[in-house]
Amino acid sequence: MTNPYLTLESVSYALPDGRTLFSQLSETFDQRPTGLVGRNGVGKTMLARLLAGQLEPTGGRCLRSGSVYYLAQQVSPPRHATVASLAGVHHTLEALLRIESGSSAPEDFDAVGERWDIRQRLRHELERHGLSHLDGNTPASRLSGGEAMRVALLGAMLSDADFLILDEPSNHLDRPNRQALIEQLRRWPRGLLIVSHDRQLLDAMERIVELSSLGLRSYGGNYSFYAEAKVQERLNAVQQLERRKLDRHREEHAMREQRERQQRRQARGERRGKEANQAKILLGRQKERSESSAGKLRQQQADTRQQLTERIREAAQEVENEAPISLHSLPIMQAAQRRVAELDAVELLFVSEAARRISLILTGQQRVGVIGPNGCGKSTLLKVMAGHLAPLTGTCKVAAESAYLDQRLANLHPERSVLEQLTAVNRSASEGDLRTRLAQLGLDAQKIAAPTGSLSGGERLKAALACLLYAEAPPQLLLLDEPSNHLDLPSIQALEAMLRSYRGALMVVSHDDAFMDNLALTDRLAVNEKGWLMEPW
Repeated sequence: MTNPYLTLESVSYALPDGRTLFSQLSETFDQRPTGLVGRNGVGKTMLARLLAGQLEPTGGRCLRSGSVYYLAQQVSPPRHATVASLAGVHHTLEALLRIESGSSAPEDFDAVGERWDIRQRLRHELERHGLSHLDGNTPASRLSGGEAMRVALLGAMLSDADFLILDEPSNHLDRPNRQALIEQLRRWPRGLLIVSHDRQLLDAMERIVELSSLGLRSYGGNYSFYAEAKVQERLNAVQQLERRKLDRHREEHAMREQRERQQRRQARGERRGKEANQAKILLGRQKERSESSAGKLRQQQADTRQQLTERIREAAQEVENEAPISLHSLPIMQAAQRRVAELDAVELLFVSEAARRISLILTGQQRVGVIGPNGCGKSTLLKVMAGHLAPLTGTCKVAAESAYLDQRLANLHPERSVLEQLTAVNRSASEGDLRTRLAQLGLDAQKIAAPTGSLSGGERLKAALACLLYAEAPPQLLLLDEPSNHLDLPSIQALEAMLRSYRGALMVVSHDDAFMDNLALTDRLAVNEKGWLMEPW
């Protein structure tokens, strides 16, 4: 298809609880590579799924010119999934195998279609993306988060769809693979919509569309252009609102003076009438005229006041309702030289030879950034330190209260609410205090009462962070695996500020250079050909 498109016509969507997520959205997504941005919880993923045909709108309609391939932001393969199923080609491969074994079933030929070379194409793509150690039958459970995302992205490229919709595709990818993804998407010849907060990826797009409380707004440029336009747009909107408030203030002052002049004229007329000893009937008529004139003035001024208020309301609607995101600092005070963790000749499971063995001592206020390519053992190291995974050999001792955030947010129970789970780990704080802290994270009363499984990726991450950081016993060691994934920019900045003020020990895995540079890290733990190396940040 030469000109694929996705079109929204007055689309609205209401959540199962009846709350309207967005309404009356109209937009066309054409062949231009487009980034969809917006704050956590505004409905980007729901909108992407509507565009892909996975959900039906409450009102309006979505039009699609061809096939759409949607890749969710959270790659969570089923227990028995393989690389082939994660890449979305297992049905085709199975049908091909049955045909090669003698099947003549029409459904098998329909499943293969024109993709008779799918086995070779899968092998070629795995090799081209540095995944030659995998094949279609490799269990998906053996893959790191980055490897799982790379296989899923590889499947998107093999889909031959008319339109790709990728939700946070750079999450869990290391630096080289983020750059490789950008180059890969630049070569994609058909329709492309990316939902992301990754500024580097968004800068490779030709257009940015923002979903906000004001609806959808298109910006004809990349992320840098969008960011500059947003600053100026918001400044103009705020200035317009202030001008209209000032106009109303001036008009109110002028109307007050007008009423006072009329009252003075009316009082003078009444005095003159009495002094001239006019008949009561004439005085009564004069009073009626004065009251009628005063009534007309009151109505005119009420109409003017209503018009001014409406102009202010219109200007206020152009200023987005963006409450600031904030995280409470944690009250951790401990001796900097105290050992909080010690690894002695630990051998890690499922890790390459160079990174398999590690010895490490971590002291009280040491702040370590763990870096390295996907699959080198970063997440495995944190799991061992958190006690979630036993080392093959060696010993791991953690002498401090620790909190561990993994990429899949395993500390959350998807069927339970945020407030319920936070209350369970902090019974000393009042419910009002916990509600306030969650509200400052951007989680309102409805969201903290809903099952966490129904929240957006960014909202779930905030909930997981709250349950770790606001527990009754504050952690003295934080183990964070890709904590900025799924967060919008204001939330990332709030997390950076909180972690900078945190005075306990910290180990954080991330591929976001800007995020790591803003954490005031003391050390870098990286892998080279000789193994793990600790050096000053």
